[in-house]
Amino acid sequence: MTQTVVITGASAGIGRATAKLFGQRGANVALIARGQTGLDGAAGDVEDAGGKALAIPADVSDYGQLEDAARQAEDFLGPIDVWVNVAFTSVFAPFAEISPEEFRRVTEVAYLGFVYGTMVALARMRPRGQGAIVQVGSALGSRSIPLQSAYCGAKHAINGFTESVRCELLHDHSGICITIAQMPAV
Repeated sequence: MTQTVVITGASAGIGRATAKLFGQRGANVALIARGQTGLDGAAGDVEDAGGKALAIPADVSDYGQLEDAARQAEDFLGPIDVWVNVAFTSVFAPFAEISPEEFRRVTEVAYLGFVYGTMVALARMRPRGQGAIVQVGSALGSRSIPLQSAYCGAKHAINGFTESVRCELLHDHSGICITIAQMPAV
């Protein structure tokens, strides 16, 4: 059975590598990111690997854009089986040198983007009683480092958020699973 997979932050790095691996499994892969050039490259990677790709430009910090992207994914590729939240941004600077706007942007993308992605995915998975949500976390969500206060804060928040949602799904005896893949520095 062909899976339909949505990956945020799919235009580069871990997101793009994950998309390619799902392509090798013959999956239908919806790729979400802001940059069209990277999305086009990732779509080529998925199709060259044997999968079907749909590139959707969207900003994960905008709930409406993610909702629209999920609708497009299901219209084109079928019901979503797996949703992978990868998108992030960061600021490398001492906390005292980070502007409120920079800190807010990191939080909106690297934390709220995961929250919104999870909301959108669950809205589609709950009626079917099945699916998987994967949060790509970071070792920095367990052990913070200097010069990355905004990113570390967001990754810590993802851990707490995901544990809470996992407990709710377990309480409901849901067939939906949610997990975190804690990555080292890449």
